[in-house]
Amino acid sequence: MRTKKSRWPIILSVAVLALGFGGFAAYKAAIQSFKGKIEQALGPHGEVKEIRVSLTGVEITDLRIRATSGNNTTSWPAEDELRATRILVLPSFADLITGKIVIEKLRIENAYIAMLRARDGKMRVLPSLLEAPGAADKGKDPSSSSSSAANPTELRINRIELVNGAVEFFDATVRTPPHTLRLEQINAAIGRLQLPDLKGISTLDIAGTLKGVKQDGKISISGSVEFATKESGLTTRLRNVDLVALHPYLLKASETDVKSGTLDLDLNSSVQKGVLHAPGTLTLKNLELSSNSGTLMGMPRNIVVGSM
Repeated sequence: MRTKKSRWPIILSVAVLALGFGGFAAYKAAIQSFKGKIEQALGPHGEVKEIRVSLTGVEITDLRIRATSGNNTTSWPAEDELRATRILVLPSFADLITGKIVIEKLRIENAYIAMLRARDGKMRVLPSLLEAPGAADKGKDPSSSSSSAANPTELRINRIELVNGAVEFFDATVRTPPHTLRLEQINAAIGRLQLPDLKGISTLDIAGTLKGVKQDGKISISGSVEFATKESGLTTRLRNVDLVALHPYLLKASETDVKSGTLDLDLNSSVQKGVLHAPGTLTLKNLELSSNSGTLMGMPRNIVVGSM
């Protein structure tokens, strides 16, 4: 006959198992809820091939967010706003079961993202997700709309990893149609991002290839930035960047063309209370213009070339 003392290990074991199964069930339910939030966040322009749920997180394959005009002033210049072959979302277990949305790591592989600087200078990224609803949202229940606007979902991402990504930057302020710069082979790590208010300091470590007309260059950016206040401290390095690709930023549209040349840049920039301080070194190599007249980077061409 078992004594009460001998039964205590069995009772404790059953209790531990019960708590374990209860925690597992709660975690599984939280992950499923998190998957639903992802599907909802993609919006009407988003599509995915598959969303897999595991004990560690959510895996999204073949994500695509199709382009939307966003507003009537500037149409989107690319077919898609975002593409990615694989996205791994690892949420925080402790925060999930309390209802908070905290992502420990967001890993994005083989992604493409388009960015547009409109003619008015406004930077637009993922307009179908980040910009305010337009006329298509009229007719919805105003109470639910105002409630969601007043209480947007808060999300914290502790680390973002970008592996072999590509970015196309379209600049409508220098040319029509917009001038295009493309970065490829981007590998980046971004630490701590708070959405939607963007408060708090985020660390950056980005490296990639800037595509050129005659040759490709290398770019790296590291440091920290607070997106909400736009204060930052960054170190930027460019090596062997093709000047032909940067032509609109060097010469006015009415002036001569850049035939060849490369650019190296070492820049230590900081922004504090709206004041920019950016000492650095700019090196132009093998510069060749198609004319002897005009200006280069806002200065008379002959003075710039003479100083070299």
